[in-house]
Amino acid sequence: MAEGISTLDDSTFDETVGSAEGPVLVDFWAEWCGPCKMIAPILEEIAVEHDNLRIAKVNVDESPELAMRFQVMSIPTLIMFRDGEPARRLVGAKPKQALLEEIGEFL
Repeated sequence: MAEGISTLDDSTFDETVGSAEGPVLVDFWAEWCGPCKMIAPILEEIAVEHDNLRIAKVNVDESPELAMRFQVMSIPTLIMFRDGEPARRLVGAKPKQALLEEIGEFL
């Protein structure tokens, strides 16, 4: 996984997201998902450029319970968490600038 991006699963999600000091952007993705692969390098760039934002990935095939819990119906789905609670949901791959505009208030 790229620097600044962590991988979460059922056993690490609640503790990691719930104890985070700042916002956490969680990318719900799958290995077979083309748009997920398109957005991955954009998330890596954002992780490097914004050290106040934590970015994590959840593979929906490996953690289907998390996908169900957060009602992830399409991937990629990005959910911004603030204080351990979902604060914004983005569905689908977006260009970097559009993504930054959507999450700007959290940066």
